[in-house]
Amino acid sequence: MANITAGMVKELRERTGLGMMDCKKALTEADGDMDKAIEDLRKASGVKAAKKASRVASEGVVLTKIAEDGNYGVVIEINAETDFAARDDNFLDFAQKALELAYANSEADVAGLLDAGLEDTRQSLVQKIGENCNVRRIERLQFAADDKGVVESYVHSNNRIAVLISISGGDEALARDVAMHIAAVNPLVVRAEDVPAEEIAKETEIYSAQARESGKPEEIIEKMISGRLRKFVAEVSLLEQPFVKDPDVTVGKLLKDADASVVQFIRFEVGEGIEKEEVDFADEVAAQVKGS
Repeated sequence: MANITAGMVKELRERTGLGMMDCKKALTEADGDMDKAIEDLRKASGVKAAKKASRVASEGVVLTKIAEDGNYGVVIEINAETDFAARDDNFLDFAQKALELAYANSEADVAGLLDAGLEDTRQSLVQKIGENCNVRRIERLQFAADDKGVVESYVHSNNRIAVLISISGGDEALARDVAMHIAAVNPLVVRAEDVPAEEIAKETEIYSAQARESGKPEEIIEKMISGRLRKFVAEVSLLEQPFVKDPDVTVGKLLKDADASVVQFIRFEVGEGIEKEEVDFADEVAAQVKGS
């Protein structure tokens, strides 16, 4: 039986990021063989990570990276189960690594990113922080080298909302201002004509029901419905919205004055669309105690 020294345990901890007792046990079972201990820990970590994979990860961060020439950008969302874990340095390091890999591999989707070497790192992170973590989504915007366009981004200070935007004409400062507006106001589309027909139909049904409760004549009701629809479309269309930094000017006017136009925008908000399971804290603690 090999003598397991404190130095060996320290080295294994540094190489795997796992706890002291796990490392000492792995070295003992591997009879001091460092490589075998690492392999055994990776196998065990994979099992534990798989058990955690079914847990909902709805917290996390959104990050962006823009090319120096301003013609390419990427936005990514990385999730953990709790806000506490999402602020952990190990999680943030993983998120930054995922961003850099997504930026460098411009064609890779989430699966491609994991296959490119990120999955082992993800599983090690799950083992280390004890929570399910994943890369949820990636989007990119890009102009051809000879196009006169700008890709820019805005990330809210707590990394919970990020916007990636491409504009034709204008400059980085204008693009960033519009991206900041999108982060704050959350428009549905760029232009009024882009509002999906199903959204119009849904709102029409709601306004019709509301208007007919008034008991007014049909011609008045129709005017009420059309007026509310126009207001709805203006509220959700970027170009129709009052600019957050100067409400006397619409975003459309701001862009027109700069001889610029929005080509596309992508807005990520951490956890949006994820159905988060509500768990009673006392029940969760009791379950953990029982499991241990």
